[in-house]
Amino acid sequence: MILEGLRTLTKEMRVNNLERYKISFKFNNVAFDVFYFIDEVPFILMFGVKAYNFYFEIKVKKGFQINPTLNNNDYYKLLEILNLNSSSSKPFKPQYFFEEFNKKIPLKINLDEKPKPHEIAQFRKDVEESDRIYFLGWRDNTLRNENVSPENLKKTKVLLERSAYERCKLKNISSRWTDDFKLAKDYYPPD
Repeated sequence: MILEGLRTLTKEMRVNNLERYKISFKFNNVAFDVFYFIDEVPFILMFGVKAYNFYFEIKVKKGFQINPTLNNNDYYKLLEILNLNSSSSKPFKPQYFFEEFNKKIPLKINLDEKPKPHEIAQFRKDVEESDRIYFLGWRDNTLRNENVSPENLKKTKVLLERSAYERCKLKNISSRWTDDFKLAKDYYPPD
Protein backbone atom coordinates (compact mmCIF):
# COMPACT_ATOMS: atom_id res chain seq x y z
CA MET A 1 0.00 0.00 0.00
CA ILE A 2 1.27 3.49 -0.84
CA LEU A 3 0.67 6.44 1.53
CA GLU A 4 0.69 9.13 -1.13
CA GLY A 5 0.09 11.87 1.47
CA LEU A 6 3.54 11.26 2.92
CA ARG A 7 5.18 12.32 -0.34
CA THR A 8 4.07 15.95 0.04
CA LEU A 9 4.61 15.97 3.81
CA THR A 10 8.17 14.69 3.40
CA LYS A 11 8.96 17.46 0.89
CA GLU A 12 7.53 20.05 3.29
CA MET A 13 9.57 18.65 6.16
CA ARG A 14 12.79 18.77 4.15
CA VAL A 15 12.14 22.36 3.04
CA ASN A 16 11.71 23.29 6.72
CA ASN A 17 14.66 21.19 7.99
CA LEU A 18 12.44 18.92 10.09
CA GLU A 19 13.41 15.31 10.69
CA ARG A 20 10.34 14.47 12.76
CA TYR A 21 6.74 15.56 12.65
CA LYS A 22 3.61 14.96 14.73
CA ILE A 23 0.21 14.37 13.14
CA SER A 24 -3.05 14.25 15.10
CA PHE A 25 -5.36 11.60 13.70
CA LYS A 26 -8.78 10.39 14.81
CA PHE A 27 -10.27 7.03 13.84
CA ASN A 28 -13.53 5.65 15.23
CA ASN A 29 -13.53 8.47 17.82
CA VAL A 30 -10.08 7.50 19.14
CA ALA A 31 -7.35 10.15 19.06
CA PHE A 32 -3.93 9.01 17.86
CA ASP A 33 -0.63 10.85 18.02
CA VAL A 34 1.27 9.84 14.91
CA PHE A 35 4.98 10.59 14.72
CA TYR A 36 6.70 10.54 11.34
CA PHE A 37 10.47 10.07 11.40
CA ILE A 38 12.41 10.76 8.21
CA ASP A 39 15.75 10.56 10.01
CA GLU A 40 15.45 6.77 10.00
CA VAL A 41 16.01 4.39 7.09
CA PRO A 42 13.46 3.24 6.23
CA PHE A 43 11.25 6.09 7.44
CA ILE A 44 9.05 5.26 10.44
CA LEU A 45 5.43 6.02 11.34
CA MET A 46 4.70 5.59 15.05
CA PHE A 47 1.00 5.49 16.02
CA GLY A 48 0.26 6.04 19.71
CA VAL A 49 -2.78 6.27 21.97
CA LYS A 50 -1.91 7.87 25.31
CA ALA A 51 -5.13 6.80 27.04
CA TYR A 52 -4.19 3.14 26.48
CA ASN A 53 -0.40 3.40 26.73
CA PHE A 54 -0.26 1.73 23.32
CA TYR A 55 1.83 2.29 20.23
CA PHE A 56 2.99 0.49 17.13
CA GLU A 57 5.42 1.32 14.35
CA ILE A 58 5.16 0.96 10.59
CA LYS A 59 8.15 1.09 8.25
CA VAL A 60 7.77 3.42 5.28
CA LYS A 61 9.82 2.07 2.43
CA LYS A 62 10.93 3.64 -0.84
CA GLY A 63 8.00 5.11 -2.77
CA PHE A 64 6.12 5.62 0.54
CA GLN A 65 5.07 1.99 0.61
CA ILE A 66 3.93 0.33 3.81
CA ASN A 67 2.85 -3.17 4.70
CA PRO A 68 -0.72 -2.59 5.97
CA THR A 69 -0.71 -5.57 8.33
CA LEU A 70 -0.04 -5.68 12.05
CA ASN A 71 1.29 -8.43 14.25
CA ASN A 72 -1.42 -10.28 16.18
CA ASN A 73 -0.83 -8.49 19.49
CA ASP A 74 -1.04 -5.03 17.92
CA TYR A 75 -4.01 -6.02 15.75
CA TYR A 76 -6.12 -7.28 18.67
CA LYS A 77 -5.14 -4.38 20.93
CA LEU A 78 -6.08 -1.92 18.17
CA LEU A 79 -9.45 -3.68 17.78
CA GLU A 80 -10.04 -3.36 21.51
CA ILE A 81 -9.08 0.33 21.56
CA LEU A 82 -11.27 1.08 18.53
CA ASN A 83 -14.11 -0.92 20.11
CA LEU A 84 -14.39 -3.17 17.05
CA ASN A 85 -15.28 -6.84 16.83
CA SER A 86 -12.97 -9.18 14.93
CA SER A 87 -15.56 -11.93 14.51
CA SER A 88 -18.08 -9.96 12.46
CA SER A 89 -19.00 -10.99 8.91
CA LYS A 90 -16.86 -8.10 7.63
CA PRO A 91 -13.73 -8.13 9.85
CA PHE A 92 -11.68 -5.02 10.35
CA LYS A 93 -8.60 -4.78 8.16
CA PRO A 94 -5.75 -2.48 9.15
CA GLN A 95 -5.71 -1.30 5.54
CA TYR A 96 -8.96 0.62 6.27
CA PHE A 97 -7.19 2.38 9.12
CA PHE A 98 -4.21 3.33 6.95
CA GLU A 99 -6.44 4.49 4.08
CA GLU A 100 -8.19 6.90 6.46
CA PHE A 101 -4.86 8.04 7.85
CA ASN A 102 -3.58 8.74 4.33
CA LYS A 103 -6.56 11.07 3.76
CA LYS A 104 -5.70 13.03 6.93
CA ILE A 105 -1.99 13.58 6.29
CA PRO A 106 -1.48 17.36 6.16
CA LEU A 107 -0.31 18.91 2.90
CA LYS A 108 1.30 21.85 4.71
CA ILE A 109 3.29 21.62 7.90
CA ASN A 110 2.75 23.57 11.06
CA LEU A 111 6.10 24.22 12.76
CA ASP A 112 4.38 23.85 16.14
CA GLU A 113 3.89 20.15 15.34
CA LYS A 114 7.55 19.27 15.71
CA PRO A 115 7.33 16.61 18.41
CA LYS A 116 8.84 17.31 21.78
CA PRO A 117 11.02 14.54 23.24
CA HIS A 118 8.60 13.84 26.10
CA GLU A 119 5.74 13.30 23.62
CA ILE A 120 7.66 10.46 21.99
CA ALA A 121 8.91 9.19 25.37
CA GLN A 122 5.34 8.63 26.58
CA PHE A 123 5.20 5.66 24.24
CA ARG A 124 8.83 4.48 24.13
CA LYS A 125 9.51 2.75 27.44
CA ASP A 126 12.39 0.70 26.00
CA VAL A 127 15.05 3.27 26.91
CA GLU A 128 17.19 3.81 29.99
CA GLU A 129 15.51 5.71 32.83
CA SER A 130 12.19 5.65 30.96
CA ASP A 131 10.60 7.74 33.72
CA ARG A 132 12.95 10.61 32.85
CA ILE A 133 11.22 11.94 29.75
CA TYR A 134 12.01 15.66 29.83
CA PHE A 135 15.08 16.96 28.03
CA LEU A 136 17.51 18.72 30.39
CA GLY A 137 20.55 19.42 28.22
CA TRP A 138 23.94 17.95 27.34
CA ARG A 139 26.99 16.68 29.22
CA ASP A 140 30.45 16.65 27.68
CA ASN A 141 31.90 13.41 28.99
CA THR A 142 35.42 14.21 27.82
CA LEU A 143 35.63 16.97 30.47
CA ARG A 144 34.78 14.38 33.13
CA ASN A 145 37.06 11.69 31.71
CA GLU A 146 34.01 9.46 31.09
CA ASN A 147 32.34 7.88 28.07
CA VAL A 148 28.81 8.19 26.81
CA SER A 149 26.96 4.92 27.46
CA PRO A 150 25.36 2.85 24.70
CA GLU A 151 22.06 3.14 26.60
CA ASN A 152 22.24 6.93 26.59
CA LEU A 153 23.06 6.96 22.89
CA LYS A 154 20.01 4.76 22.23
CA LYS A 155 17.77 7.11 24.23
CA THR A 156 19.18 10.09 22.31
CA LYS A 157 18.49 8.39 18.99
CA VAL A 158 14.96 7.28 19.92
CA LEU A 159 13.72 10.45 21.64
CA LEU A 160 15.65 13.17 19.84
CA GLU A 161 17.06 13.02 16.32
CA ARG A 162 19.49 10.85 14.45
CA SER A 163 21.74 13.88 13.92
CA ALA A 164 21.91 14.40 17.71
CA TYR A 165 22.76 10.73 18.16
CA GLU A 166 25.55 10.92 15.56
CA ARG A 167 26.99 14.08 17.13
CA CYS A 168 26.88 12.60 20.65
CA LYS A 169 28.59 9.43 19.48
CA LEU A 170 31.30 11.39 17.67
CA LYS A 171 31.91 13.99 20.42
CA ASN A 172 31.37 11.79 23.53
CA ILE A 173 28.31 13.78 24.68
CA SER A 174 25.43 12.44 26.79
CA SER A 175 21.88 13.70 26.65
CA ARG A 176 20.55 14.63 30.10
CA TRP A 177 17.00 13.94 31.26
CA THR A 178 14.70 14.65 34.19
CA ASP A 179 11.33 13.45 35.43
CA ASP A 180 10.41 16.99 36.55
CA PHE A 181 8.67 18.91 33.76
CA LYS A 182 9.46 22.19 35.55
CA LEU A 183 13.17 21.62 34.90
CA ALA A 184 12.69 20.71 31.22
CA LYS A 185 14.53 22.69 28.57
CA ASP A 186 13.54 23.20 24.97
CA TYR A 187 15.50 20.82 22.79
CA TYR A 188 18.59 22.24 21.11
CA PRO A 189 21.22 20.27 19.19
CA PRO A 190 24.50 19.34 20.88
CA ASP A 191 27.59 21.45 20.15
